[in-house]
Amino acid sequence: MKKLALMLALLLSVAAQANEGVQLDKAPIDLANQASLQRGAKVFVNYCLNCHSASSMRYNRLKDIGLTDEQIKGNLMFAAEKVGETMTVAMNKKEAKLWFGAAPPDLSVIARSRTPDWLYTYLRGFYRDDTTSTGWNNVAFPNVGMPHVLHELQGEQRLKSEETVNAHGDKVESHKLVLEKAGQLSSAEYDAMVADLVNYLVFMGEPARLTRMKIGLIALLFLGLMFIPAYLLKKEFWKDVH
Repeated sequence: MKKLALMLALLLSVAAQANEGVQLDKAPIDLANQASLQRGAKVFVNYCLNCHSASSMRYNRLKDIGLTDEQIKGNLMFAAEKVGETMTVAMNKKEAKLWFGAAPPDLSVIARSRTPDWLYTYLRGFYRDDTTSTGWNNVAFPNVGMPHVLHELQGEQRLKSEETVNAHGDKVESHKLVLEKAGQLSSAEYDAMVADLVNYLVFMGEPARLTRMKIGLIALLFLGLMFIPAYLLKKEFWKDVH
């Protein structure tokens, strides 16, 4: 028990350090919203799947969000021939490491490892930074090697510093993102698109989640109903003993 408590404390400490100084925004996740999941899948295939793979996800699992084989083949399959294939990319890892400093990670379970709130904050947190090799930086992932592939949609942000006074009268420097160059989408439209993308990433991390939850509820309901005859049967068997 002591070792378990120590490991738990260590994990919590690492998680706290990972998000230190970063205020994560709440991601509006709704796995029951198939329209959102379909839009998110479209964004993922068009913008993410060029560099990142999802090797644990098969295209045919998109039928779980209401798409047909024909829709998947015609609109979402650009790097595969069969619907049963996995979402892989042709990019060479060595070349990717040379270009970006690190090979783009597989995104199959990124929502489970990073959390939806982190992804939602990260994808909205890019800003221009002339000191980096890509010209971009991120509030949730400082010095990230990934360029802002969605900048044409969001526009260009800058990180502005301002000095405020807290409740104790101390001067505190704070930072906020300011949109300097508008993109193809408004801020609200871009946030909605990112929400759809993160929603899809959560689904991709566990496609059977909704089914599992439904089965779990049915099982609990069944056990609850079976408790009644089991209890009455127990009373009947033990009435002479008590």
